[in-house]
Amino acid sequence: MTRPNLAQIKHTIICPALEAIHLGGDAAVNLVTGTGLVESGFIHDRQINGPALGWFQMEPATHEDIWLNFLRYRPNLANRILAASGLTGLPDAKNLVSNRIYSACLCRAQYLRVPAPLPSPTDAAALSAYHKAYYNTALGQANASANTTLFQQAIDA
Repeated sequence: MTRPNLAQIKHTIICPALEAIHLGGDAAVNLVTGTGLVESGFIHDRQINGPALGWFQMEPATHEDIWLNFLRYRPNLANRILAASGLTGLPDAKNLVSNRIYSACLCRAQYLRVPAPLPSPTDAAALSAYHKAYYNTALGQANASANTTLFQQAIDA
């Protein structure tokens, strides 16, 4: 299977999506791009032998938790996400597969819940460690050291 064009994904999907919800910037764009590269390689829309959905491999339970316990109390951000992704109401988790903009926005929203500041936009090791700590978690299979090269690719794209 051919790997998608990472620079194109970064600059035509992720960057505009995050700018539309006012949560862009180099650190956020590189973090979300690296997350997609680690989680799915921007190839898989569904986790193999698991429930996670979309390029960013978000579980439906996490999707629901973001809406019920985070975006519900941030209606301006929720409305920006809906407007950017062309959705209305309370979106179903299946939109993580079918709507790339929405998927990128929800990935960024998950990171926004973290109290720790984003790492430097050019520090691949720190971005990878942040992903492991706050997105993949200790229970996930990601390896921050091994994934540093993928975050460097995200930075370079």
